[in-house]
Amino acid sequence: MQKFQHYIGGEFSGGGAQFESIDPATGRPWALMPEARVDDVNRAVEAAESALFSPEWSGMTASQRGRLLYRLAELVAENAGRLAELETRDTGKIIRETSAQIAYVAEYYRYYAGLADKIEGAHLPVDKPDMEVWLRREPIGVVAAIVPWNSQLFLSAVKIGPALAAGCTVVLKASEDGPAPMLEFARIFDQAGFPKGVLNVITGFGDQCGSVLTSHPKVNHVAFTGGPSTARHIVRNSAENLASTSLELGGKSPFIVFEDADLESAVNAQIAGIFAATGQSCVAGSRLVVQNSIKEEFLARLKEKAEKIVIGAPDDVATEIGPLCTQRQRDHAAELVATSVRQGARIVAGGVVSEGEGFYFPPTLLDCSDAPEAPAVTCEFFAPVLSVLGFDTEAEALEIANNSEFGLASGLFTRDLTRAHRMIRSIRAGIVWVNTYRAVSPIVPFGGHGLSGHGREGGLQAALDYTRVKSVWLRTSDEPIPDPFIMR
Repeated sequence: MQKFQHYIGGEFSGGGAQFESIDPATGRPWALMPEARVDDVNRAVEAAESALFSPEWSGMTASQRGRLLYRLAELVAENAGRLAELETRDTGKIIRETSAQIAYVAEYYRYYAGLADKIEGAHLPVDKPDMEVWLRREPIGVVAAIVPWNSQLFLSAVKIGPALAAGCTVVLKASEDGPAPMLEFARIFDQAGFPKGVLNVITGFGDQCGSVLTSHPKVNHVAFTGGPSTARHIVRNSAENLASTSLELGGKSPFIVFEDADLESAVNAQIAGIFAATGQSCVAGSRLVVQNSIKEEFLARLKEKAEKIVIGAPDDVATEIGPLCTQRQRDHAAELVATSVRQGARIVAGGVVSEGEGFYFPPTLLDCSDAPEAPAVTCEFFAPVLSVLGFDTEAEALEIANNSEFGLASGLFTRDLTRAHRMIRSIRAGIVWVNTYRAVSPIVPFGGHGLSGHGREGGLQAALDYTRVKSVWLRTSDEPIPDPFIMR
């Protein structure tokens, strides 16, 4: 079996132990991964802190940091094929998606390379004539970045890029489910020429790795992507070190279709929104909210397309849906479907797990009109399962869309411009896609609220989140300081 290593302080090494990584397409082990224990985590954080204050990193100009990020972007682009193959092998994501997505990841590093020397301070016109006051933006410190197995090259880029642009150092914990591409990324990073310890890449399990990292006294900020339950543990851990947090969590995103929409376009977007990435996306449009006057026609079109989706080996370019990442995830999805059906949901397509090796789950449509509170409507599946609810009025559509503890993404399909603006204002989500879905760019902030977390990734705001503000006061008078017992 292939063996992978941690990357700590610019060196590659095994962990305190090893564990097998499972190929989701076969259900069999294919590689040995290093398992970080407490000592490994401590070494990684110490390396990051040492690099943070080293003259090799802290003495660099912002433009020099930017040039290193440009070099990293070039290397990611050059090695995108190899990274895509590893992500497909270790997570089951289809090669069509991993190849395209990882090639685009380089754009995120290019964006933050260009932004590195654009992070500005400010001059403040204070009300004291003998004072000059300005603000400096300085790196927040050591960042613990924790990414899940899905879209991990992308989800790490939106943390590593802005953190390094701001001058921070990073300890990145890859998910124990499918860490191969991040451990390989460490080898690519090593070629870019960054000082040792600026980025450290480890993987491991909760108590011995994740908990130790997020509560470590030398960690200043925790950037996490994952589920709400793990996020609660991270927030509790951050009480130990008072680290700031940014949390990009899950979603149960509404996909709203009005009767005046371009139905063919909306159907294709809904297919992309729920069945692309085998439904394993935090922004999956997993709640179809469709006007009753077109509901049956829309469902018929969806069913026809869903039943033609090619299910197969993730490394086959013809495959459109591959396996779920873990058996645990497949079992979870199957149980939520079964519970929803017992509560009154109707299976329109899919719903039955096929026999055979691998963690495959069919594209599934559930009409939940008679079960609006079923788990299919309220719970995040992280699987190719779409729940469907009908509506008659705009107000009803909005009520259904906002009836969720999540608030990450949303989709809206209508040709009515004034209605679109009304809905945009009223939908409670961090992202609203209008007449499109699942589009991203390094220029645009990404994130939500509620159980979908807080903070933003992408855009200028993400880089600012990795800085802290220092206020500087300079007295310009040559006169002696007056009465020392009066605050100036």
